[in-house]
Amino acid sequence: MIRQLIVSYVLLVAVALTAFTVPVAFTLTAQLRGDTEQSVEREAKTMALLLSGDAASRAALDRMIVAYAQETPGTAEVLPAARAKTATHWGDGELEVTEPAKRDGRTVGAVRITYPTSDLTRRLWQIWGFRAILAVGVLAVAAGLGAIVARRLTRPLRQLNDMASRFSDGDLTARSPVTGPHETQTLARTLNQAGERLDTLIASQRIFVADASHQLRTPLTALRLSLDNIADGVDDEFVREDVEQATAEVVRMSRLVNGLLVLARAEAKVTAAEPLSLREIVAERLSVWRPAADERGVDIALGGSVVDGRPLVLASPGHLEQVLDNVLSNALEVSPDGATITVRSELRGDEVELTVTDEGPGMSDPDKSRAFDRFWRGQGLTGRTGSGLGLAVVRQLVTDDGGTVTLRDAPPVSASLDRGDPHGNGLSVVITLRASPRSGG
Repeated sequence: MIRQLIVSYVLLVAVALTAFTVPVAFTLTAQLRGDTEQSVEREAKTMALLLSGDAASRAALDRMIVAYAQETPGTAEVLPAARAKTATHWGDGELEVTEPAKRDGRTVGAVRITYPTSDLTRRLWQIWGFRAILAVGVLAVAAGLGAIVARRLTRPLRQLNDMASRFSDGDLTARSPVTGPHETQTLARTLNQAGERLDTLIASQRIFVADASHQLRTPLTALRLSLDNIADGVDDEFVREDVEQATAEVVRMSRLVNGLLVLARAEAKVTAAEPLSLREIVAERLSVWRPAADERGVDIALGGSVVDGRPLVLASPGHLEQVLDNVLSNALEVSPDGATITVRSELRGDEVELTVTDEGPGMSDPDKSRAFDRFWRGQGLTGRTGSGLGLAVVRQLVTDDGGTVTLRDAPPVSASLDRGDPHGNGLSVVITLRASPRSGG
């Protein structure tokens, strides 16, 4: 916008300069040419009068021709009556003026003056050059003033854009100064009020999540303990079976409550994204999950720039750790014994692509389209004990950080083919995050 304003301002000044300077320059050019032509014609008429006079006038004409050649860059010559014809001709680098001489109504000859126009051409170049240099200087000054004026006019818009950028990064405390014209002041006040209301609503939701977490977990825990005590004191097998079934439902309810609370926190807690080291986060989470993988005989392998470099990604603190926990938990649950889970990242322009690939049964295309729905459970990803909220939480957290998450078929692996898996080669969870400008990966 600043560039467009500067260009518009310079174009306006250029049009004004052209409208006022060019006509003046043409007028001066025509005036100089006219003055030169009139001067030469006046000298030619004077010499023609002397030519039409007596012998003394002819002698004076000869002296005048010699003096004219000495005092001016032009030359004069007498023509016979046969060539006497009034004429004015602008040639290449010279002006020719012919003036006939008459005596008693009879043409007796003519005087022709040839005047070089090199001096006139030089003066015309000086006029046009001076005006061209003056125009360039004025345009340069106009561009400088236009830049100052444009930046001053667009400063309130830049401040509003900065506020919007901070909002998109999750900083709900961002406010814009109320400056500039009345329209931008009104817009700034409106956005500031909207930001305050949004911040208040999210703060209230966070308080609700914290209270619900405490209030829901406590009675469920107490209920489970009570059922365990009842089961210990009952001898009837039918009653014990009912109590165990009720206990299983309580456990399932607790798992659902915990998943809902995690999802609610993910939706409510919006923080500003920061440059974080992807390598350090991945290494820290894998160190936590490797013991569980070793118990299953599952190997976790690293690949891509996670190993070779240190790409920095823009993410809220804690988000990427929770995303990896959910994805690795799902991958470990569906991986058969002896399988390999591969974690790989690649820097693609201004984005970092993090991929977690398992060697499980994979998922069909219809299942992939539903996998991010809440409470949807598929055997290929969540297993039988999942709550169906893991990938919903992953998508919420990644989206909050300005990224995307997709499910793809894993590349063919010989081990998967040998096992005869239904989909052959497992599943890849592809997480795309924004790369930090300071990223060296």
